[in-house]
Amino acid sequence: MDNEIGALFLSASSAKLEQMTGFITSCMNRLTDEQVWQRQGAHENAIGNLILHLSGNMRQWIMHGVGGAADVRVREEEFSTSEGMTAAELIGHWEQTVKEARIVIESLAPERLVDRITPQGRNVTKLEAIYQVVGHVQQHTGQIIVLSKQMCGTDLDLTMPRPR
Repeated sequence: MDNEIGALFLSASSAKLEQMTGFITSCMNRLTDEQVWQRQGAHENAIGNLILHLSGNMRQWIMHGVGGAADVRVREEEFSTSEGMTAAELIGHWEQTVKEARIVIESLAPERLVDRITPQGRNVTKLEAIYQVVGHVQQHTGQIIVLSKQMCGTDLDLTMPRPR
């Protein structure tokens, strides 16, 4: 792989995680502790569950898969938790997880993007692992934004204010 392209991929991936973290933090700052654990039924995940899920996924794919740390993920707990952390604690947990992931991503040499790893038993390159995580974060960030808009009853003006 061309090192310049690899370096651009790593930089863009880190920047995208920072941007999505800003959106998530902005949403969470508008919600009460009760709202972050609110579900409309057993078939739904609360925003708190999505934060725990994204953190677990990121630790498994980036810190473990790409960075070589121990795999400490307990996926079932990400979805079974229904209280216990405040919105502020969830924000802190998420921001710390992203900070650690960005350190792993930013310290990876571009030529190592083609190395093969096996997070979740899947045989992928480090590039694929990072791509999976960034896409996964974007997907659930969209869900968090929609849920936050519904709970707040307003647009959140995350990218640019629009006339109403």
